[in-house]
Amino acid sequence: MDKPEKPISALNERDGIAQPESISPQAIAHVTQLRKKQPSAEELVKGILNGNKTALSRAITLVESTNPLHLEKATAVINSCLPYANKSVRIGITGVPGVGKSTFIEAFGKHLTGLGKKVAVLAVDPSSSLSHGSILGDKTRMEELVKDADAYIRPSASGDTLGGVARKTREAIILCEACGFDTIIIETVGVGQSETAVHSMVDFFLLLKISGAGDELQGIKRGIMEMADLIVINKADGDNIKRAKLAKTEFNRALHLFPPKASGWQPKVTTCSSITHDGIAETWQTISEYFDLAKANDFFAFRRSEQNSYWLTETINEQLKANFYSREDIATLLKQNKKAVQNNELSPFAAASILLGRYFGLNG
Repeated sequence: MDKPEKPISALNERDGIAQPESISPQAIAHVTQLRKKQPSAEELVKGILNGNKTALSRAITLVESTNPLHLEKATAVINSCLPYANKSVRIGITGVPGVGKSTFIEAFGKHLTGLGKKVAVLAVDPSSSLSHGSILGDKTRMEELVKDADAYIRPSASGDTLGGVARKTREAIILCEACGFDTIIIETVGVGQSETAVHSMVDFFLLLKISGAGDELQGIKRGIMEMADLIVINKADGDNIKRAKLAKTEFNRALHLFPPKASGWQPKVTTCSSITHDGIAETWQTISEYFDLAKANDFFAFRRSEQNSYWLTETINEQLKANFYSREDIATLLKQNKKAVQNNELSPFAAASILLGRYFGLNG
């Protein structure tokens, strides 16, 4: 008589069907091969002028690189794209963390692409001062806009740049314009640092606020308020609508205390909801009114000329700094002098004088 089979325990696993590979080895090999092949400057420029987003991304990666070997190639790409740039409007958007910048930009960007515009978003993510890493999660937060064929989102790490503007954002603007994007949006970190950098590279500066943040009546960050061309009270929906309207009134009163702008524009305050999209169309209408005024009185062209002059000196300063710290003899002398300064054997000013003297060849 056959012995009865022993019942199978629920704790035992049955042999299943092996799952197929989720990614084809052939596809991996193909992508790896493509990554190894570095396109020439001419190929990148051709792709950019044809509206190829992949070529645009590779070119921005190139100009962001700190590798000295990439500088010549990046410069060639920028110079070739420059004649096709300056045909867009540049909008800077800032606000404290939690104000809803990414959600606002997605709703605003979708509105603009709905009007037939091509929108590029240069989003700057904060870098850790400890690990120097960045999450770069703006593409995840703007999941609808990132799928829009007429939109392009490029997150970059802020690094140690004051104001939260990536070191090569200015060059990225030129590349995006050459790629055919007519509206460039620059999102800053918004952590309370100087916003001068972003203000110096845009035509319009938008400050996002939320009601109930406690700063309506305390001077309201005079520096950034004076730079703002438009203040938008975000999250004006649900139970927050009344508070948003009250904040709008308070900010309007504050704006009248500031001196008039050289553009002849009187800054405005509006409310909006990035969730319901109420006020998004009105925001663009206000920005359009500003551009009509600035172009009519030639302030727009004057502002662009001032930006070019500012970024000439900024680029010189940046390249001098990079060259200074990259020299091996300076690095060795810096290490020695830093130790002397820490031990109070040498003042910081004397140490700096010695280092600069070596750099410029004044003291051998």
